[in-house]
Amino acid sequence: MSFVYKSDPVRGRQWAEIFAREAPHLPFRIWPDIGDPAQVRFLAAWEPPDKLGEVFPNLQVLFSSGAGVDQFDLSALPPGLPVVRMVEPGIIGGMVEYVSWAVLALHRDMLQYQRQQRRAQWKAVPVRPAGQCRVGVLGLGTLGRAALAQLRSFGFDCAGWSRSRHQVDGVQCFAGQDELPAFLGRTQILVCLLPLTDETRGFLNAALFAQLPRGAGLVQVGRGPQLVPGDLLAALDQGWIADAVLDVTDPEPLPPAHPFWQHPNIWLTPHIASMTQPDTAARVVLDNLRRFEAGEEMVGRVDRARGY
Repeated sequence: MSFVYKSDPVRGRQWAEIFAREAPHLPFRIWPDIGDPAQVRFLAAWEPPDKLGEVFPNLQVLFSSGAGVDQFDLSALPPGLPVVRMVEPGIIGGMVEYVSWAVLALHRDMLQYQRQQRRAQWKAVPVRPAGQCRVGVLGLGTLGRAALAQLRSFGFDCAGWSRSRHQVDGVQCFAGQDELPAFLGRTQILVCLLPLTDETRGFLNAALFAQLPRGAGLVQVGRGPQLVPGDLLAALDQGWIADAVLDVTDPEPLPPAHPFWQHPNIWLTPHIASMTQPDTAARVVLDNLRRFEAGEEMVGRVDRARGY
């Protein structure tokens, strides 16, 4: 049996070195050098090949090389094939750093200071303690919980929302559509860390923005199709949303004429909030392979019915 890596070849070579040291019994191949496709039991990919079941008839596990699986057409994958998303310390640490920076930037009015700098205006904005700022995180998975733990350490009044019920120490948790209005109504800085599913596509829209307090801030680090661009622009123009930090867009990159590029109330970054770190990612996959062979639950296994 063999393991095939189909993603960035530079990172693939780093994975190959780790596999050679820690799993020398498992042949490791980098796409398109797949060897005998009938021998391939495991595939790590950002975009798997079309007709996956025909290309690799004996595939046992499909690993995503990133934190999400929305790039997979789950309905086109062989029925029963386990799909595992990447849950590794590098992704978590990077996201915690980015969300912390973005929330602090909004809390401390850094976009306002950018606008003043362009006008050569030296003017202080009153500073509020973090404890007087209510932050809400959409999505209480691994990334959401880690981000909330860090935000709590700054003293922010934190809440979280997800489709299902969760309990997080020191965080007011809301669940389901019935509790979404109350969550939004208390949230002055909204952070989106939701996975992309049919239910979350277009989730960040005019109706949602209208339920936030006037002058709220937005941090979008989920997926681009979750945000309705025209609705955000309207909310910004109305002052309902004061400022937004966006790391994901639809499409990526945005066309040069897109209004997000030059909008004074938008801070745009090119999908860099969090990136898989090759050394820790390879070891997480190796650990999951050991779990699979032992008949144990793999970390990050996707519920294909829910899409994440």
